[in-house]
Amino acid sequence: MRLYGYFRSSAAYRVRIALNLKGVAVEHVPVHLLKDGGQQKLPTHLLRNPQALVPVLELDDGTLLTQSLAIIEYLDATFPCPHLIPEDPVLAARVRAVALAISCEIHPLNNLRVLNYLKGQLCQPKEAVDAWISHWMLNGGLEAVEALLPGDEFCFGPAPTLADCFLIPQLFNAKRFNVPYDGLARIRRVEQSCEKLGAFVKAHPAHQPDAE
Repeated sequence: MRLYGYFRSSAAYRVRIALNLKGVAVEHVPVHLLKDGGQQKLPTHLLRNPQALVPVLELDDGTLLTQSLAIIEYLDATFPCPHLIPEDPVLAARVRAVALAISCEIHPLNNLRVLNYLKGQLCQPKEAVDAWISHWMLNGGLEAVEALLPGDEFCFGPAPTLADCFLIPQLFNAKRFNVPYDGLARIRRVEQSCEKLGAFVKAHPAHQPDAE
């Protein structure tokens, strides 16, 4: 399998964590989101993903999967050990709710396309863009996620789930943009637990072959 991604893409970061937790080896193929006007916009990548986004997981038979949540759901069905989505339907719904809160409510408002539009077409100064990022990442974002967590070692229980795969990359983004979340005790506890696991360390952007 091949994973097309970018070292700093939080969506690709999520998939890397899931692959590492499951011990699934893939070939990592960099798609630089800033070089060449954005390599995700090149015809070769648009054939993989018409949305011009990463990640894309290419299976051994050439099948292409897009969207990090869909990819991780596929991995959980195909490589079920360890389960990232609990078998209990109520707990599974809560795990998915946190993952969706991050992927549908927080991340879309702060991804590269949105920030480039704010700075470019809308001519917003850095101060305004920074205020936008901090507001949407924290208020109603990470603060709401904090309230959804029960206060366990990981997001839900003694082992990582889908929710942890989504939370840790979002915290990486928060640090990049100097968004303060030190006061979110449950999130900080989860972060500290994940930082001790090799699967998360190996997936960190700084440890990718295309890291800059």
